[in-house]
Amino acid sequence: MCAIHDPGEKMYANTPPQQEMNAQPGPMPTNVPTNPELHPVFQHGFYLIRKKFIKILGGAFHVFDENNNLIFFSEQKGLKLKEDLRIYSDESKSTELLKITTPQILDLGATYNVVDSSTGMYIGALRRKMGASLFKDTWHYLDHNGQQIGMLTEPSMFGAMLSRFMHFIPQKYVSMTMDGREVSRINMMFNPIILKYRLTINEALPPIDRRLIIAGGILLAAIEGRQK
Repeated sequence: MCAIHDPGEKMYANTPPQQEMNAQPGPMPTNVPTNPELHPVFQHGFYLIRKKFIKILGGAFHVFDENNNLIFFSEQKGLKLKEDLRIYSDESKSTELLKITTPQILDLGATYNVVDSSTGMYIGALRRKMGASLFKDTWHYLDHNGQQIGMLTEPSMFGAMLSRFMHFIPQKYVSMTMDGREVSRINMMFNPIILKYRLTINEALPPIDRRLIIAGGILLAAIEGRQK
């Protein structure tokens, strides 16, 4: 795999402009419940996902928390017929946290399996609903038993259609449970050069596994970045 690096890119990638964070919710209060079984990096309330500016073959993404700390580095392998995304703790790639793969060669209506790399546990999957996605992106969250537990979708069909024809209009997504309860929101930030998403998780203990929600945000960035 070959990559071309801008001389100042590493500094730029690890120090996101402060104004990108100022409008975001603050750190999760220390008195809210947490899941002791999850790594702390999965328990933030806010994530900024940013596509690496220049990379030959595949894609790469930096993910920052609400305090501007780099907490994930994700790499999308190039020249692969099947999707293969790895999420690491940093750019050294010494610690792999999540793996997103698909058994299908084509990603139209594909199921993207999410595995916790530290334990080997199959967490669940995201499945793209192709019929609905012609008009607005729609994904199903599946649990480890293959049962649908929620949906990731663009909330407005009108806004979704506009964003397809007018690329300066940022896309928006919401994650909902089967009974329509919103658990997270993803907002694309307008930037003609670098793709950025803001992911906000509404609850400390959401009914959809946090790792699935985070994987969904990075997966959206990977697919959107490939389509641009």
